[in-house]
Amino acid sequence: MDTPKIFDSEYKFCLILWEREPVNSTELVNLCRERLGWSKATTYTVIRRLSERGVIKNENATVTSLVSKGDAQASRVEELMEGTFQGSLPAFVAAFARRRGVTKRELEEVRRLIDEYEEET
Repeated sequence: MDTPKIFDSEYKFCLILWEREPVNSTELVNLCRERLGWSKATTYTVIRRLSERGVIKNENATVTSLVSKGDAQASRVEELMEGTFQGSLPAFVAAFARRRGVTKRELEEVRRLIDEYEEET
């Protein structure tokens, strides 16, 4: 199943949700006011839109995610790679490494992840 699209402002909302879920919708309104500067109406609009797209569930005023943080992140990265790097993982990694630089520890972690992936396939 494809991960539903989560737009930037919705992703910020989801970060709060993933941190606290399951969370009462009233508490979520307060958190979004504090952290995002959103009104009650804005928060409930985002809850409704994400519910309609199958990203979250709002049942009995308790909000939970239906899409994991990892799945949402993977979908966003995939979209970026397709749109900017024509789907090329090496081009994506090279651009990232050139711009930001990569520490020895990060390189070791990437090598470990690649090794794990190779073992699985």
